[in-house]
Order: sequence, then structure tokens, then C-alpha cells
Amino acid sequence: MRAIWKGAVSFGLVSVPVKLYAATESHDVQFRQVHAKDGGRIKYQRVCSIDGEEVAYADIAKGYETDDGQMVILDDDDLAELPSSSSREISVEKFVPSEQIDPLLLEKSYYLEPDKAAAKPYALLRESLKEADRMAVVTVALRNRTSTAVLRVRDDVIVLQTMMWPDEIRKPDFAGLDAKESEVKPQELKMARLLVDTLAGDYDSTEYEDDYRGAVEAIVQAKLEGGEVKHAPAAKESTGEVVDLLAALQRSVDAAKTSRGESASSETTAAAEPAGESAGEEPAEEAASEEAASGGGGTKTATKKSATTSSSTKKAAAKKAPAKKAAAKKSAGKSSTAKKTTAKKTAKKAS
Repeated sequence: MRAIWKGAVSFGLVSVPVKLYAATESHDVQFRQVHAKDGGRIKYQRVCSIDGEEVAYADIAKGYETDDGQMVILDDDDLAELPSSSSREISVEKFVPSEQIDPLLLEKSYYLEPDKAAAKPYALLRESLKEADRMAVVTVALRNRTSTAVLRVRDDVIVLQTMMWPDEIRKPDFAGLDAKESEVKPQELKMARLLVDTLAGDYDSTEYEDDYRGAVEAIVQAKLEGGEVKHAPAAKESTGEVVDLLAALQRSVDAAKTSRGESASSETTAAAEPAGESAGEEPAEEAASEEAASGGGGTKTATKKSATTSSSTKKAAAKKAPAKKAAAKKSAGKSSTAKKTTAKKTAKKAS
């Protein structure tokens, strides 16, 4: 086990350095929502209920909804003003009879392990709780929030159990419990007590098992052995910022070409377009602003340099073009003169 908290139990002038460990873990069967066709995991997006747009984590705030449906948004400054505690002390307030703690109040359970040098004061507190048959009501700060808890002994280990606040316990309001129909007759009570005595015994946890989980595991194992498994391909990573960055770069290139009176290159568009996305779809404008804030200026500079290089290349090519034409004409003239001279010589020989 791994300690999730370190501190000290203090009662009176005694301080016991301890480590806190989660005492329970859930073994409940967990199913995943998948596509029945190929076994792919179903993903959920954070979508705003008003505009229908996906919301980035950076744009998510904490909201408190009032009873009449109004939403109050709290920012970091508001949350900083809330009372919080980072104390590393488990402070014993009082020792109370165990029967006074309603199990309904108990929430999460943790084991307390003493530091090596605190074994004796730890044992002192443990034996005091056992001998007095009492629980220690304490206050403790977990996750920066102070809550009440109790310390009790289980198998020679001190257990800390956090408690719910009294107003978090719902009150039962069942009218049927007060009806005359619920009155129990003496004969019925006698027979019920007889049944209780017949089924009386000690609790043994090994007598019970989670047959539901066992049945699920048996079905899964049978399907594995029978080859009934969906080998879904690896899920595609969310393109997120990468796609948006490419789109922003593409828009920058197109804007630069448009300013020079050129049309956007279809090859560049195809290269920048993400796979699986139609050419008519526009990426989120939010990504463009993120690109600009995280180095878009460098991209624009590179585009300008590219444009300058392209322009100078075209000018050089334009200067070389007349020279090439002149050379071609001279070559053509020489070829024509050579042909005429050869023809004259042939005519003289014939005569």
C-alpha cells in the first residue's frame, strides 16, 4: 500500500506521527461503453449546453447552481477566499462511547501506521481506546478541507473513519410507519423472536462471496477461450491542437499568397488537411488564436521569407529568359547558314 497522507495524532501533550492508508477498495464489476460493431471505446466530449461547442479544460470554471436554477460562476480569487486548512494534525477533541456514533455517519476508512519512533505512543492510544470501549472524535484536514472523523481500533490497528455532517443525513418520512396496520401482535412478535434465535450465529465473512462478479468473470473467460474477442484498432488520438495548428498555418500561407495575387496551392491544401476531415470543414477559431499566442509570429516570418525567395527566383528566371531566346535564335541562324552552304557545294559538283 502507498501512504496518501502524513501527519500526527495529538491528544493532550502526546503526539503520534502517523501515515494514512486507504483501508478499502472497490471490486465492483466495471463495464465499458463500447461500439457493438467493433468494440471501440465510446468517448465523451465536454460540450456547452448553450452554444453546443466543445469546451477546452482551460475554459471550464466552477459554477454554483442555486435552488431557483441560477448559476453563479466562481473564479480562482473567489476560491482562494474559502476557508481551507493544510494542517498535518489529527486533533483529538473528545473520547465518546462507541454506541453514540451512528454507523450512518461514517464515510471513508483509513488505516493509521505509526512512524518507527512512535510505536510506543501509538500503542498507548490504541490500548486506551480498547480498554475504555470508546472512540476518539477528531478533526482532520484532508484535501484542504477540515472534516470530523473518529478513531477506533480494528485488529490492533487504529482506523480513522471520516464522518458526514449531520445535515447530510436524510430524515425518513414514511407515513406508513405510523399506521395502525403496522402494529405488531404479541403472538407475531414471539414467532419472529423464535426465528431470530433459530438463525442466530456469528458473522464469518468467508461464508459470503460476490457470485455476480464470479459469473461475469466466468462468461468473459469462456468468450476469451472461444475467440469471441473484438480486436479493435488503436483509437485515433484526438487531433486537437495539432490539426488546429496545421489549419492556422494553411490559412497563413493562403493569406500570404492572396496578398500577392496568387491562388492557394491545391497540393499545400491537401498536405495541411487532416485525415478524415472534409475540405469544406472549418477548424475551431479558438485553435487559431492559440497558434498565434504560441509562436504564430514565427510562422508568418517564415512565410514572408519564403515569399521573398520565391519573388527573387522569378525575377532571376525572367532575366535569363531573353538570353536563352537570343541564344536559340543564333543557333537557329547558324544551322540555316550551314544548310545553304552545303546545298551550294552540292550544286557546283553536279554541274
